[in-house]
Amino acid sequence: MIETKDLEPIVKSNQQRPPAVLPGERLERVTAWGGASDSVSYVYRPTTAAQIADLFALARQMGRTVGLRGGGNSYGDAAMNGENILLDLRRMNRILDWNPENGRISVEPGVTLSRLWQYVLEDGWWPPVVTGTMVTTIGGCAGMNVHGKNAWQQGPIGAHILEFDLMMPSGETIACGPEENGDIFFAAIGGFGMLGCFTRITLQMKRIYSGLLDVYTETQPNLDGMFAYFEAHLETSDYIVGWMDAFAKGKGLGRGDVHRANYLPPDADPHPAQTMRLDHQHLSDMMFGVLPKSIIWLLMRPFMNNWGTWLINNGKLWAGKLAGPTYVRQPHAAFHFLLDYVPNWKRAYGPGGLIQYQPFVPKEAAKETFAHLLHLGQERGLPNYLTVLKRHRPDAFLMTHGLDGYSMAMDFRITNRNREKVAQLAREMDEIVLAAGGRFYLAKDSTLRPETAVAYLGQETLDQFRLLKRRCDPDHIMETNLWRRVFGSD
Repeated sequence: MIETKDLEPIVKSNQQRPPAVLPGERLERVTAWGGASDSVSYVYRPTTAAQIADLFALARQMGRTVGLRGGGNSYGDAAMNGENILLDLRRMNRILDWNPENGRISVEPGVTLSRLWQYVLEDGWWPPVVTGTMVTTIGGCAGMNVHGKNAWQQGPIGAHILEFDLMMPSGETIACGPEENGDIFFAAIGGFGMLGCFTRITLQMKRIYSGLLDVYTETQPNLDGMFAYFEAHLETSDYIVGWMDAFAKGKGLGRGDVHRANYLPPDADPHPAQTMRLDHQHLSDMMFGVLPKSIIWLLMRPFMNNWGTWLINNGKLWAGKLAGPTYVRQPHAAFHFLLDYVPNWKRAYGPGGLIQYQPFVPKEAAKETFAHLLHLGQERGLPNYLTVLKRHRPDAFLMTHGLDGYSMAMDFRITNRNREKVAQLAREMDEIVLAAGGRFYLAKDSTLRPETAVAYLGQETLDQFRLLKRRCDPDHIMETNLWRRVFGSD
């Protein structure tokens, strides 16, 4: 395996493959979105389903495996396939069908969230589930079964996928829906690309009556306040998300801001045609109208350390306290896509990049568990630099991370000095989360071990998934670094 910046066990492979000659010009170094790991792959960029079938045949002929990559936004190694073939699907980006009367749309897997919402917005529709960035692809979103700030209410994106076409490594394409090939439908969504490649995905959009959301922001003094606010507003909110200061201790542990938002009902917006125009949703390229956002990450880098982040967090908290509870009407894009506000912001973390650790814990144990995790990071001298709280619900997908509870996403900066310490911290946190009945999210993962996956998914679920994989992929063509690290090579 050709690897650099190896964060044990972030990128680990036990594959044994015979050498085969593939075009050297296809070799590219592919980096995890968080930048903490990378590997070299033979990268192909198909534009048609027929080309995907040809590449599957090539892999079989050459004794190689195939991994899938959309926008490349998985924090870890889910979209990497070291020393093997990687299909970059971003050129398969056609809108195949759109019905503005009922809000149903069919797309190729490389269509981004950006293209999707811009295509449907002016007809009065919005994607029912979106991530914090608009550059994720629909194929990637389906493969990882992503969630948004409304996960407790709308579930993951898979809950809004009506059907899809899946090309298996044999080259055969099958149609899947809840009633047709339902076992594959519920396993391929969230199946991180291990059963085949989506070639067509049909989704149901959500009807909206304005390009604006009613957005409320309020500072909470600690973890108790955070959870109380969430529970008090779940029934009356369309979106809720919390930001927490991982440096706070004592009575202030878990303090931070909560943002909640609601769709506007019909006739509440006096100018819906204007607010649903694309130019009204545009995210400015300038900060305060004078500073190019493209250089902000350079200004952030000196503060990407424990002291600098502590200072920023305290400044943010005091600004929130002074402002008090606030209310604004905000465009959908501005509320949802916070990760797109500052281009390349992740570069501020430095050359080692970052990983994210996101556990999902049942509501009864979430507050105590998250307090334990925050304390542990502080005790180990590894407080995370960005902490996000969300509410979730269970779903019917086989490899699900969903449950009736909360998640807490934590970003950890990686350096040459702390790599092993972060890996050890993740192992300790795994045990705490598992003891609370928690789960994990493969789109964000960089550290899970096989025994942890068995513990939270259950052997029966893993056996069922492997059975479906043998049915869809009998020649063991589909693999990624994540598959080999967490589930073992076939």
